[in-house]
Parts: sequence; C-alpha cells; structure tokens
Amino acid sequence: MSNLAADDMTALATLLGGFAGRRILCVGDVMVDRSIYGEVKRISPEAPVPIVRVARESGELGGAGNVVRNIAALGARCAFVTAVGDDRAGREVVNMLARLTSVEPYLRVSRRRETTVKTRFFSNDGHHLLRADRETILSLSAEGVADLSHSIAAQMKDSDAVILSDYGKGVLNDGFAQVVIAAARKAGKPVIVDPKGNDYARYKGATIITPNRTELAEATNMPVDGDDAIIAAAKALRSTIDVFAVLVTRSGEGMTLVTADEAHHLPAQTREVADVTGAGDTVVAALTLALACGATPLVSAHLANIAAGIVVSRHGTAVASPADILATLRQSGFANADQKLVDRTEAVGRVMEWRRQGLKVGFTNGCFDLLHPGHVSLLRQARGACDRLVVGLNSDASVKRLKGDERPVQNENARAAVMASLSPVDLIVIFGEDTPLALIEALRPDVLVKGADYARTQVVGGDLVESYGGRVVLADLVASQSTTATIAAMKTARKS
Repeated sequence: MSNLAADDMTALATLLGGFAGRRILCVGDVMVDRSIYGEVKRISPEAPVPIVRVARESGELGGAGNVVRNIAALGARCAFVTAVGDDRAGREVVNMLARLTSVEPYLRVSRRRETTVKTRFFSNDGHHLLRADRETILSLSAEGVADLSHSIAAQMKDSDAVILSDYGKGVLNDGFAQVVIAAARKAGKPVIVDPKGNDYARYKGATIITPNRTELAEATNMPVDGDDAIIAAAKALRSTIDVFAVLVTRSGEGMTLVTADEAHHLPAQTREVADVTGAGDTVVAALTLALACGATPLVSAHLANIAAGIVVSRHGTAVASPADILATLRQSGFANADQKLVDRTEAVGRVMEWRRQGLKVGFTNGCFDLLHPGHVSLLRQARGACDRLVVGLNSDASVKRLKGDERPVQNENARAAVMASLSPVDLIVIFGEDTPLALIEALRPDVLVKGADYARTQVVGGDLVESYGGRVVLADLVASQSTTATIAAMKTARKS
C-alpha cells in the first residue's frame, strides 16, 4: 500500500502551479462522444426495451480528444496530432477543438475515413441504457503518415512530454506508434501510452504505459486476480516492451505502479462512482503533466489517481481542473484554503486573536507565480521562525507592474489556492500595492521574513518591525530557483 504523506501532498499542490507552463504533444484517435438524455416511463410494445423520450443531448471530444480536453482543463497547452473523416462528425471535431484556445490541432482529413462517433443513451437520472458506435477502423495512408510525421517533428522540440492515446481506430497502426516513440526518445522527451489491443510491441521503448486490468490480461495472457498477480503481469509486460514503468488502472480498486525495483498500490479515492467514461484519459493527462513538471512516477500517479476519482463522480465524459484537485486535497484534511484566504480587515482580527493566545506571528510576501522549490523552502523557514505565518500575495495588477505584461502566468486566485494548500501557510492576504508596507503596518508582525538575496536594509517594512521590537529574518535561498529564470529557460529551450 502507498499512502500520501504531508510532504507528498505539498508536492501535489506545488505541481498544480507548474501545469500552466507546460506543453504536451498528444497523438491518437479522436472521436465525438455524444450523450442523449431522456425520460423513461414505459417499455416499447414492439420489443422488451425502454422508450426514451429525448429531453436533451450534448457532444464532447472523445478518445484522444478527451485527453486533450483534460490537458486544457488542467491549465496546460497541447499540440494535437490526429486524423478525421471528411464528414459532419469531423467538422464537429474541428469546431470543438477551435473552442480550446490552448490547443493547437494538426489534423489529417481523409475521405476514406469515417470519424468515430460514440452515442450513449441515458435516463434523466443518469442510468446508462445503450451505446451505439459509428466508425471506420482505418490505418493511415502513406501520405497520411508522412503528413502527420512532419507535424510531430515540428512540434516535438517545443513539447515537454508526449502522449500516445490509442483507441484502436487506426491512427497508431502499422508502425506509426514507433515513429512517434523514436522521435520522442531522440528528443529526450518522456512518452506515456494509453494502450489498446494485445499487440504491445508497437509501444516498445515508451516511458510509462497505462493499461487497465483487462488490457493487462489480454496483453500478457497472465492472470490479474489480486495484487500479486497484477504485479507479476505488469513486471512481465515492462520487461517485454522495455518501458520504465507500468501503471495499471483498476477501477474501484485504485491503481498499481510497477517499476523495475518497486511496486506501489494506490487505493481508489472514496467517491460515489457515477460514470467511468473517460477516466483513463484523465489519468494519462494528469500523469503526463506531473511527469513533465519533474515529479517522480509515484507522486505523478498519486495526482492522476486523485484526478480520476473526480471524473468518475460525474456523468458523461468529464474533466478535472486544478481547482477540483485542490478541493479534494482540502477535503482530505490537507489544507483549509477557504479559511486561509482573507481580506486585510479579517487578517488583522485573526492576528490579534493569535496574539491573545501568546502566539508569535510571522509575515512574508511575494508574487509566488509558478511555485518552485525555492518558494517552498522560504515558506518552511519562515514558518519555523514563528507560530503562525501570514503571506502577503501580490495581486495580478501588482505583478504586472513589477514583472511586465506577460506576468503573472497564473492569476491571483490560482496562486492563492496553491499557496493555501501548503502546510506552512496559515493565512493569505492579497494586496494591490507595489510593496506590502501598508499591510505590514496593519498586521505589525513579530517576525518579517525575506530571502537572503535582500540586504537587511532593503527589506520593505524592516525598520518598522524592528522599531517595535520585532525582528527581520533572511531565509537561505535554494540555488538556481526563480520563476523568472524558469520562464526564461523555457523560452530558450523552445528556441533551440
């Protein structure tokens, strides 16, 4: 069993802050997921089937398109390489992708191909009645392979990781999956595969593969009844196709992550399951983004597990957002963000109450855009110097004046939500001025903390705090860690 420690939970919250700076290349089979809801009151006189009086219907991107939707919902950018038919459903795909402003589609349109449409019928209360599929399973033509290979080569250098979302409709057939994997490995990019079928040789050399339990059994011809059997089958598959890790999704039983040296079982999140449609897409999107941010496979799998628990509690093809994940972390007792983010007046009242309790109050401030290990270290040191820590967070307008028009990367609500999820932080106040001096004057903290890149005489409010007997603490810095440097490095990497 593998449970989350407090440090792991902090890592998850920190990861969410880094998603906005990532770009994922997704290659696979797109489709349209259509849901039709209606009233069911009687059985047909023609056959023993329910009559559905249609009340509403909706359409969403499905298959690899749902992976892309999840990447966008998690705040990242995506290049999407796929093929559609020259038909109504293909045009629907184009229109739906156009509404995802963070997604760059690279589509191969073929008159020979029929765009896959999965139509699901539900009663108004969400009971699944029927599914009807329209599709043509067709491999890419030689011209199609050349066209999409060119798109992949052009997008690879600007991508942080690659997803192969195989729904068995033909895009990744006939060696094309290996073309993508080879290009990714040459560029040093991790490849995460959501597989289909039983010929997993096509995925040889990928980084992580994410079969469900049934797919694992089909791929290995081995039993998968229980933890030990699943681990044995996953180890066999890992060795056979030369991947770093296998992440087995097990529906209501959670996930199992298997590497060469370790195996971890992640229990399912305790949620009522409404619909498992698309949960695997959420898993691969969240897993890949976490890996792209530098997380270990285990921490990445934990985040994917939480995201999957969110979408299975919803009807239809759903997505998970950073706010959804942070809310789940709060519900688990990790953070109390709703109570931590307050205005200046309430902050003064809280600080006065802490002082009545004999507690020492500390204060630090910053933009905290794209949270990184240096920020976490600063906050831990600040909290170590006091009993309660208040963080002053620059508003979006303040950040823009200080850092330029391209900042902040994340808006103040997102930055505050991530900050509130960190255990060293007890209170957050957003301020709109260029400096926190007015906020410091109102709170009168006992300890004022800034990074050691400041001289004591440069710390805003330092003279004030020392004048009434408080002290200024300069926290040790983590080398080579800054948001500005991170953004600059990303821009340089994309130009090279």
